[in-house]
Amino acid sequence: MKRIILLSTILLLFAGLQTKADSGDILKNTNKEDLISKAELPDKLVFIARKQYKKDHHNTATIFQTGEVNTNSFDPGAALKILDVKSGEAITILETKTGVIRDPEVSFDGKKIIFSYRKNIEDNYHIYEINADGSELTQLTFAEGISDIDPLYLPNNQIIFSSTREPKYCMCNRHIMANLYRMNPDGSNIVQLGKSTLFEGHSALMNYGRIIYDRWEYVDRNFGDAQGLWTVNPDGTKHAIFYGNNSNSPGGVIDPRPVPGSNLVLSIFGSCHDRPWGALTLLDRSKGVDGKEAVVRIWPESAIDLIGKGNWDTFMQLDVRYEDPFPLNENYFLVSKSKDLKKNALNETMAIYLLDREGNEISLHEEKDLSCFDPMPLTPRFRPREIPTARKFDESPGYFYVQNVYEGTHMENVKPGSIKYLRVVESPEKRTYTQPSWNGQGQQAPGVNWHSFENKRVIGTVPVEKDGSVYFEAPSSKYLYFQLLDEKKKMVQSMRSGVIVHPGETNGCIGCHEDRLSVPPVAAKMPIAMRQQPKKLTEHQNENPVFSYTRDMQPVFDAHCIKCHDFGKKAAKKLILAGDRNPYFNASYIDIQLKKQIASVGAGPAEIQQAYSWGAHASNLVKVIERGHHKVLLSKEELETLYTWIDLNGIYYPEYESAYPDNPAGRSPITQEQLDRLGKLTGVNFNQLADHNRKLGPQISFERPKKSPCLKNIQTNSTEYLEALAIIEAGKIQLEQLPRADMEGFEPCEEQQIQLNKYMKRLTIEKENNKAITEGKTVYDKKIQPE
Repeated sequence: MKRIILLSTILLLFAGLQTKADSGDILKNTNKEDLISKAELPDKLVFIARKQYKKDHHNTATIFQTGEVNTNSFDPGAALKILDVKSGEAITILETKTGVIRDPEVSFDGKKIIFSYRKNIEDNYHIYEINADGSELTQLTFAEGISDIDPLYLPNNQIIFSSTREPKYCMCNRHIMANLYRMNPDGSNIVQLGKSTLFEGHSALMNYGRIIYDRWEYVDRNFGDAQGLWTVNPDGTKHAIFYGNNSNSPGGVIDPRPVPGSNLVLSIFGSCHDRPWGALTLLDRSKGVDGKEAVVRIWPESAIDLIGKGNWDTFMQLDVRYEDPFPLNENYFLVSKSKDLKKNALNETMAIYLLDREGNEISLHEEKDLSCFDPMPLTPRFRPREIPTARKFDESPGYFYVQNVYEGTHMENVKPGSIKYLRVVESPEKRTYTQPSWNGQGQQAPGVNWHSFENKRVIGTVPVEKDGSVYFEAPSSKYLYFQLLDEKKKMVQSMRSGVIVHPGETNGCIGCHEDRLSVPPVAAKMPIAMRQQPKKLTEHQNENPVFSYTRDMQPVFDAHCIKCHDFGKKAAKKLILAGDRNPYFNASYIDIQLKKQIASVGAGPAEIQQAYSWGAHASNLVKVIERGHHKVLLSKEELETLYTWIDLNGIYYPEYESAYPDNPAGRSPITQEQLDRLGKLTGVNFNQLADHNRKLGPQISFERPKKSPCLKNIQTNSTEYLEALAIIEAGKIQLEQLPRADMEGFEPCEEQQIQLNKYMKRLTIEKENNKAITEGKTVYDKKIQPE
């Protein structure tokens, strides 16, 4: 019997000494009290008890704003609680049965908590503040029809938060987005800090006073792998990439928290189409700005093999998920962690855990009916230095410089002196959406381009000096990107991310796609451009129109090409360049794309592309024309238009808005029912044609219905032919009466007019707030009157 007991004791001890469990299970080689003591965990923790957000389109889709596509995913029931670590007792200081509380942050003195609170489904999120003992609940923001989330105290007691105050939608779907804003401690003088076209969230304070946040954005690249970490000054100046902007996996690097007294950052490596959870990751940015090199530790350990593998949803393979990380120091971390996800894939319950870098972890608290999120100490903490404001709050321009455009990734084959111009392009935000979509490299609602999601406005160009330097004035508070052009104004290299400059701000970089960890090369002389006043953009107008394929590009083909490349002509077998509209785009646009006559990057990969690898330089259409195809001679202006169109990634529509929000792709003048009937009559499956992977060329001509290729499948003047022709002619009449976005006279539908009016109202309020700051006045949100 003694031997049996002894053997059992040895086995138990052996089990207790096992080390790291890759699944993230609680490890047995440490005592709970010992780990708490070693971590110097404060006695009290703040946390939120609520339900896990319902899964939606993207990890940013957690707002479920009233009146939006996913409002009904709002799942009420939440509480703001204080956990006594020693006793394990959780005290409720604010509770709601009909609403949701989220995103707490503790003040520097540990006496107050700021958070976001939505009272019910008819309400939206506003910023509130409360004393740590539950007294003096104070509402700080009041704007109607918008959501304010993720508040953060600044060293000067001002508050940064994310908000939908500039109403915009993701270009790959229909979901409301958010930008960074700042306000005074009492909720006054709210100003916008970020202008990217998608989402800016999860802001946190770095040890030296800058803000780190996660940002989802894309220009000429895919939607799924375009979410990394960025930094910015508290006044909105100097937005800069921090980590993960060129990684294909993870699809989202989110929820950063700088480690106190360290350069390390704790964050979540997650997926695009998932909740804001994933692998817990400790980063050392000094070792790299993408990939595995910067990863000091990752939980679970197996997640290291997912970095750079698969696609933007690869991290959904994890059988344990972490969320809302909070570092205590370099070795100990608080986090919300999923329970039993490996055993039950539907178990979304989250509990509070304490971890160390050695792989030990213990459960600190779990709720009976809700999950636990956002654990953080309720204690005074270090207050970083205040960074002075370096911008204006008017509508004056800002300034950009590049020290040497020849410095940078994949620029080694670009000969010095070959870059003559820098082009400034705006990528406007999407302010409306439709339900039907075009299937580009992701959903476009409505259809915008063949592959990519954005429309573009050329702001202007500026000469590049012989040493590669450039310094210029740029419009402020716009989402811009730059392209390098040669002497013919063909694109050599293009940004595929955006930049922002605020009024009076000067921002710049060493080169183009330069190593983010590099330092400027020592120069004997100041760059030529910096010895001069900043240049103004040539061709620049404040209201340059957004590029339109039918207005800007099609006339060139009409003047030089359709004599041979029209429907029914011999050359049309090789390429149709006629401008006849069809349900989605026009004939020439579809045929050029199908036959790959231009080298567009589309919604391209995460990696930085080689110079000259796409655009006009690499396009067959350009090569044919420049060889003097059938003695066709384009003017200098026409050639530049061709180059510009291709270098803007072969875009089509100048508007995100639609005249036909309920019809196919949000663009067709004929209904889905009419299109289905036309398909039965002609044998063409039109439902397969609203897709960039289609095989058939243009099948309908609304301008010249009898030229429609789909009619060739039917005997002329038969009953079926006449019915099919009548449907196409009805589309022609409809377009004449109600022009769509690729035609003169276009006006958005009534529903989108309401959305646009809301956008303009919010823009007016933003200008009024900026004016108040400039004039030294104070302005508040208009308080919502109780019913």
